[in-house]
Amino acid sequence: MMPRGGTSRFVAEFDAVEARLGTPGFKLIDASWYLPQQNRDAAAEFAEARIPGAQRFDLDAVVMPGSPLPHMLPPPEIFAGALGAMGISEADEIVVYDGPGMFSAPRVWWMCRVFGASKVRVLNGGFDRWKAEGRSVETAAPVPPPPVRFDARFNARAVADLADIRAAVERGTALILDARSPGRFAGTAPEPRAGLRSGHMPGAENLPYSMLTDSGRLKSDGELRRILARHEEFEEQSDAGHGLTMPVIATCGSGVTAAVIILALATIGHANHRLYDGSWAEWGGRDDTPVETGAE
Repeated sequence: MMPRGGTSRFVAEFDAVEARLGTPGFKLIDASWYLPQQNRDAAAEFAEARIPGAQRFDLDAVVMPGSPLPHMLPPPEIFAGALGAMGISEADEIVVYDGPGMFSAPRVWWMCRVFGASKVRVLNGGFDRWKAEGRSVETAAPVPPPPVRFDARFNARAVADLADIRAAVERGTALILDARSPGRFAGTAPEPRAGLRSGHMPGAENLPYSMLTDSGRLKSDGELRRILARHEEFEEQSDAGHGLTMPVIATCGSGVTAAVIILALATIGHANHRLYDGSWAEWGGRDDTPVETGAE
C-alpha cells in the first residue's frame, strides 16, 4: 500500500509519459467520450490532435452486441479484437487518457484490468492540460499500427449485475456508492437519457466523481481517505482494516464515471469492490426496481 498523501500507482504523470513516448511496449489509448451537453466530438478531436502514438478507443462501439443498455462490457473476444487491432497486448504498459482528465479514461482503465491487462494507468491531468502545457502532440493523420494478439482473461469478480445490486439494496450486502451529481441522485435534476426515472437506489450513498478529482487529476491518497471517511462505513475503520475490506459497488449513469470511484478505492488499498455495469441506465429504466428521491 502506498504511503498516505502520496500519488496513486494507478495514474501516470506527464513527465514520465513524455519520456516513454515511442518506446517498445508502451501504448497510449485516447478514451475520450462526452455527454451531449458537453458539446465535444471525441472522434473529431482525436483526428485533429493526440498524444503521439495514441490509438482511439470508442466507448460507444466496443460494447455488448445487441444490448439496449449503453456501454455494457463486450464479450472477451470483442474486447481482445479491439485492443489487438490497436496494436496493444495485455502484456504492454498502457496509459489511458481523455480530454478533461478523470472522466471517461478510468472506465477504459477498468475495462483493461477486467480483461487481464495489469500494467495500465490513467494519465493524471488529461489531454486538455497536456496541450495547454505545450507537451508533444501529433497532428498528422493517425496511422493504424500492426495488429497484435490481446489474450483476454475476464475477471467476473470485478463486475456487478442486476442481481448483485438488488441484493445490496434489499439485504445490505454491499455499500452502494453513486458517482452521479447530487441533483441527479436526489431526483431534482433530470437524467440525460430519456425514459429514466429520477432518484437513486434505496440505501445508496452519493459520492460524485468530481469530489475525487481536482482539475482533471485524481486527488491524493490522503485526500481520498478523508473523502471516503464521510461515509460512516469507512469512518475510523480504515486503520483497523475493516473499512478496507467491506464490499462496495460503484454505480453512475451508464457505468463510465463509476470507474472513478473504483480508481479511488484501488488507490487507498480497497480490494473488495465491483462496478455495476448496467448502472442507472438499467435500474432507472425498469419498472420493477425501487427508487428513492431526496438527499441521503
